[in-house]
Amino acid sequence: MQFFVRPGEELNWFAKWKQIRLAWHKALGLGDDKYRFHDHDKLAHYANAATDIEFEFPFGFKELEGVHSRTNFDLSNHQKFSGRKIQYFDPETNESYIPYVIETSIGLDRMFLAVLSSSYCEETLDNGEERVVLRIPPVLAPVKVAVLPLVKKDGLPEAAQKIMDDLKYDFNCQYEEKDSIGKRYRRQDAIGTPFCVTVDHQTLQDNTVTIRYRDSMEQERVSVSALRCIIDEKVNYRNVFSKLKEVND
Repeated sequence: MQFFVRPGEELNWFAKWKQIRLAWHKALGLGDDKYRFHDHDKLAHYANAATDIEFEFPFGFKELEGVHSRTNFDLSNHQKFSGRKIQYFDPETNESYIPYVIETSIGLDRMFLAVLSSSYCEETLDNGEERVVLRIPPVLAPVKVAVLPLVKKDGLPEAAQKIMDDLKYDFNCQYEEKDSIGKRYRRQDAIGTPFCVTVDHQTLQDNTVTIRYRDSMEQERVSVSALRCIIDEKVNYRNVFSKLKEVND
C-alpha cells in the first residue's frame, strides 16, 4: 500500500502507520508478545525512515511486514521519466506539491507461516492420549464449525443436516458421520475447526445440542437457536476491526 501525505508530515504519518499495522497484526490473535519493531539504521537512498514488523517464528524473529517513508522519490521519478506533471493541489494550503509516500508491504507467505507455526500443537491429554490441534484464531480458521450426529440412525443425521443447512449460509461448515465421535473430534482439531456441534437423542426432545470448543475441549449444552450467535461472536471480522478503531481514530 502507498499512502500519500504532505511533505513535512511524513514522519508523523510513518509513526501512525507503524502503530496501525502492529495493531492489525495483534488483533488477529496470534499473541501480542510475538511481535516487535526492528527500526532500520541504514536506509535506502530514497527513504528517511523504515521499520520491519517482526514475528517470533520457531526459528526466531523474522520480518513479517515492512513500513517505509519513501519521501517523494517514486512520484518524482514518474514525473521525470514520463514527462508528465504529477502534482497535487492542496486546497487547505493553496499550493501544489509532489506527495510523499508511506508504504507498507506485507508478505503473504510469511503471514501463512506465522499462522501455522504459532497454531500447530501436539499435546498429551490427562488420559494419556495425544492429539494434534491447530489453534488457529477462530476468525482465521478455514472451517468454522463441524456438525456431527452422534450415530447414523434414529433420525439424528436428519436433525444434524437441518442444523447444517441453517448454518452453512453464514459459516464454512463440515458435516461428518463416519467413525466414532471421538475420532471425528480429533480430525476437526487437526484442521483447526474451532467449534463442533454434536446432535444426539436429546436434540430430538428439546432442540438442544452439545457445542465443543476446540482449544479447551469443554462441552456446553446450548439451544439450536443460539448456535449462530455463539459462533458469530468468535469468527466475525467485526471483532477484529473494532480493536483497530481506537488506533485509527
